Amino acid sequence: MLYFDRVSKEYGNGDKVLDNISITINKGELVSIVGHSGAGKTTLIKLLLAEEYPTEGTVSFNSDDIHSLSGSDMVKYRRKVGVVFQDFRLIPNKTAYENVAFAMEAAGKMDEDILQDVPHVMDLVDLKDKMHQFPNQLSGGEQQRVAIARAIINRPEIIIADEPTGNLDPLNTYDIVQILKKINDLGTTVILTTHNKGIVDNLGRRVITMEEGRITRDHKTGKFAM
Repeated sequence: MLYFDRVSKEYGNGDKVLDNISITINKGELVSIVGHSGAGKTTLIKLLLAEEYPTEGTVSFNSDDIHSLSGSDMVKYRRKVGVVFQDFRLIPNKTAYENVAFAMEAAGKMDEDILQDVPHVMDLVDLKDKMHQFPNQLSGGEQQRVAIARAIINRPEIIIADEPTGNLDPLNTYDIVQILKKINDLGTTVILTTHNKGIVDNLGRRVITMEEGRITRDHKTGKFAM
């Protein structure tokens, strides 16, 4: 499904932040990518989102080189990818419902689809009773659940969760991880970047460890190891 083939990324100052990376992520996997700050995780995600271009090598989705896609094909690709960020990135003057609906509106969905799908997804993230509250009326964990609902509302094939629990306490962290597992169980590929050893160990799924821009470990059912 996703392929990094001998990918390197070097910036103008000569810093090589990724060094000859080769990874295959299959459809339906839940993969944790771990590593200290500066290990290359963020650059890896930016390449997947086509926000950065590799200096060498290719990043492919199925058989398509992501960075060779035309404008319209790039839009189609990005709609297959949902992203959850550490800082939520909700629109403060829109309710939880409106934040999620906005993602459907941006994708050109019909009003009747929005009315049907948004409550269903809010129920999936256990927020149906709070979907008409504004972000500042929600806890951090609840805001992150809204962000997850927004990421999955258009039924992407891939969810990228970039340090999604970095601002949360242990209880909310557990809840967010359970939701990501539920999404994965429904067939969506989930790529999780995290520093949280407890999350990775409890998942018991594939773990890719990065150090200084290289893959140092790739264990199918691994634990956090640095």
